[in-house]
Amino acid sequence: MRKTLRRWHIWLGWLVGVPILLWTASGFFMVLKPIEEVRGNDLLSAAEQIRLAAPPRLPDGLEDVPLGTISLEQRASGPVWVIPSPDGVRTADPASGEWRSPWGAADAVAEVEARYVGESKIASVRATVPADPPTDWRRATPAWQVEMDDGTRFYVERDSGRIAAVRTGWWRAFDFMWGIHIMDLQTREHISNNWVRIFALLAMLTTLMALVLLPVATWRRKRR
Repeated sequence: MRKTLRRWHIWLGWLVGVPILLWTASGFFMVLKPIEEVRGNDLLSAAEQIRLAAPPRLPDGLEDVPLGTISLEQRASGPVWVIPSPDGVRTADPASGEWRSPWGAADAVAEVEARYVGESKIASVRATVPADPPTDWRRATPAWQVEMDDGTRFYVERDSGRIAAVRTGWWRAFDFMWGIHIMDLQTREHISNNWVRIFALLAMLTTLMALVLLPVATWRRKRR
């Protein structure tokens, strides 16, 4: 029995050694920097306070929209109503009550320039494809990708004008390591998947075998 356990322990150790090494290495990488720095929270200043010369006006046609979901938010060009609808998010001018057009490329650049506090310059602006979004966006929401010359990317939602995500180079490396850590490099969202379950179970069995073998080996050594 002892020889059989030792043989299984060795083979299972080789089998689970690789995922355990990957778990440890990816976990070590992910704690090298504070999560706030990884997310690029320090690259954006807070939005300016909303100032209105007169009470805000709501647009017409809100009969089917729950008022609790409507928000008044600041943008580079001034405050806007952000109103969700069954067809997506729409915005309106609180001064006139008129509906606004979706944000264009120049509008997205203005949003980033109004709040960016770094030293890099804008290198490119491109629209995302909802059916095939970039790996560091992974949302079907139409958006503008504003990329800086240091590789940092800001994603500005086309319909709301909101800067919805900041993706630094470190964030992309962190995201890759997170995919390795949870063994889901495709979506990087499914923590509870079969690969994690299988290797976690094998690692637990290997550890239990070691806990059985250690006292047996110690007892045999003492007898000798």
